[in-house]
Amino acid sequence: MAQPGNKHPQNVPGPWYCTNSDDASGEGCIACSVCNTGAPDFFVADDNGYSYVYKQPTTPEEIALCQEQLEACPVTSIGANG
Repeated sequence: MAQPGNKHPQNVPGPWYCTNSDDASGEGCIACSVCNTGAPDFFVADDNGYSYVYKQPTTPEEIALCQEQLEACPVTSIGANG
């Protein structure tokens, strides 16, 4: 489970976030690009390839799309409880 205390510093404010790559729990972003590919309007990569939330979802359709990315993340570095 993503740790809200270890959010990527470039996440926009809101409940959705990605964690830093150096998450001590071992659940940090590994730069796999799954979320960036699946929802490029919401998840983007920093200069090192690590993802962060660029835009918070607001509609039910957008939230469902971001939820798909959360469930697809291989290291559970996406959270929606932030």
